[in-house]
Order: sequence, then structure tokens, then C-alpha cells
Amino acid sequence: MLSWDDEPTSAQRTPHTTPDAAPAAEVAKRVNADDKRIINGETDVNQLVPFKYKWAWDKYLAGCANHWMPQEVNMQRDIELWKNPNGLTDDERRLVTRNLGFFVTADSLAANNIVLGTYRHITAPECRQYLLRQAFEEAIHTHAYQYIVESLGLDEGEVFNAYNEIESIHDKDQFLIPFIDVLTNPEFKTGTLETDQQLLKSIIVFACMMEGLFFYVGFTQILALGRQNKMTGAAEQYQYILRDESMHVNFGIDLINTIKMENPQLWTPEFREEIKALFLQAVDLEYRYAEDTMPRGVLGLNAPMFKGYLRFIANRRAVQIGLEPLFPNEENPFPWMSEMIDLKKERNFFETRVTEYQTGGTLSWD
Repeated sequence: MLSWDDEPTSAQRTPHTTPDAAPAAEVAKRVNADDKRIINGETDVNQLVPFKYKWAWDKYLAGCANHWMPQEVNMQRDIELWKNPNGLTDDERRLVTRNLGFFVTADSLAANNIVLGTYRHITAPECRQYLLRQAFEEAIHTHAYQYIVESLGLDEGEVFNAYNEIESIHDKDQFLIPFIDVLTNPEFKTGTLETDQQLLKSIIVFACMMEGLFFYVGFTQILALGRQNKMTGAAEQYQYILRDESMHVNFGIDLINTIKMENPQLWTPEFREEIKALFLQAVDLEYRYAEDTMPRGVLGLNAPMFKGYLRFIANRRAVQIGLEPLFPNEENPFPWMSEMIDLKKERNFFETRVTEYQTGGTLSWD
């Protein structure tokens, strides 16, 4: 039996030999961390180390530690509530179905943007590593929404096609699709001022406006249901998704700011004005979605409350990437959402028990 403690016999011993030195030309291909760049880098993207962007690697490790799967969440109470004719009001049911109608395809769009577009234009392997993890998490989120739809017995065709049938959902997705199409075009290549700005713009749109803004009306609505002890299984999954998406946004902002630092020529006054205009358009689209999902007050919420919330979030995203606040003096009308995002340990607040989905370490939102 093989034992690592056994001493080799004389017959097993082999003379020590020094391997032949690698040719100088091959040694020269070893990566110097200082030579790495987020975009337009010339170092070998297959050599993960030495690290330059340790923040990206740390986020990758945190994402792995935060792993969860939808079917681990019990949906029985949701099913019973949904089947009960008096379990939810018509307005609450509309809120849930509209919510799922957006989210079931939103994470697929995000994943397509990563794997078919952004990934191939990023030349830092640490950042690529996180993007692969992020793409997997987008798949988990799509799985979660499908699990909720299936559990509730909703019309799958209607819900998954909502982004073609429901105007408020369709308009948000149509805002995003051109930024996917640019990066997924096989002819698109970075290396010029124009194309580098197009890549940076797409990253800003997806990190700060899609994941960083378009998701927050839906998150708030479903988590508000959970706070009232309704749809608790769905709300628990949304809570985990919110944690994942918060990290996606934080990674995207770090990526944006590092690209800006390495390529200051991209951050022109004209480019900044274009980004501001996109923020304003995104806020308007998400507010229209809020109006559509809740035409009347429900759960102590109403659409006008979301106008201030969306402006507050837009200000935060703008400042995080080096812009001035777009809407002065806006405050957060939902401070409990900030508390939820800032949680250091995932708590199922519907059953007051701690739920650990991590494979190790402490749950991180950073």
C-alpha cells in the first residue's frame, strides 16, 4: 500500500538531476504584474498570477464562498398563499407577476453581455476569473426565477415572454440591448478612443444602470412582501440575489474606475455628459416600470416613493464612478433596504433564523 511516510529503497532512489534551463525567449513570456492592463493589455491572459488586480480575485473568492442554489429554499408557504383566493390582493399578484416578467430574462441578458461580449475584451485574467463567476451567478438567478414561476404554477410562456408583451419591461430591455449588440459584434475590437469608450459605456450601463438601478424597484417590492410575511420563499431568494447583485455592482464600479485610471483619455467632458444622459433615461424607464407594477398603493408603497429612491440610487452610482450627483438633496425613503444590503450575515428575517449558504468564511456583501 502506498504510504507517504515510507523511505524509498535504494532501487527506488534516482539521482538528482537539474532540469535544462528554459530558453531565454520562453522565460521572457513570464508575466510581470506591472505590465497588466484591464483593456488592451498585451500580457498572456492565461497566466492568472502574479496578481495585479487583487480586488478582483478577492471578489471571486467571496462569490464562491457565497454560493447558494434556489431549490434549497422551501416554497411551500408561497404555494399555499398563491393558491388561496384570499391570500394576496390583485395588486399584490400583479406586482409578483410583473416582477418575475422582468427578472426571468434580465439575468440572461446580463449573462449574454458577459460571456459573449465583455469577457473577450477584458485582458486582465483576475477580472476574467470574476466575470466567469458572475456569469454563473446570473444562471443561478435565472434558475431561481424559473423555480418560483414553476412553484406557483404560473403560465411560463406568458412570464418568460413578458419582455416582448409588457411595455414597461420591453422598454427597459430595449434600452440595454444596443449595448450588448456593440460588444457581441464579431467585428468589434478595442484599441481606439471610440471603441474603448464604447466598451467603457457598456460596462457602466450594465453595472450602474441595469444591475445597479433597474433591479431595485423589483427587489424592494418583493422584499417588502417578505417583511409582511408574504411570499417568504421568493423573498428569501431575492435576498440572496440582492447580495450577489450588490457584489456585481461593486466589481463593475472597481472595473470602471480602474479602466479610467489606466486610460484617462477616455473620460472626456463629452463622454461624461453622455453617461449623465443615460442615467437620466434609466431613472425615467425604471420609474415608469414602478408605475406599471403598482398603479395603486400596495404594501405601504406607491410609485411616487420610488421616484425619490431611484434618484437617490442614481446619485450614488454617479458619485461612485466620479460624476457629480444628478439629483441634489435626494434621501433614501427605504432605509431598511440599506440595512439589508449591509448585512454581514444572511438572516432569514421571515423565520428569524440564521441561514448559512456559504461554503466557508463569513458572508460578504463587499
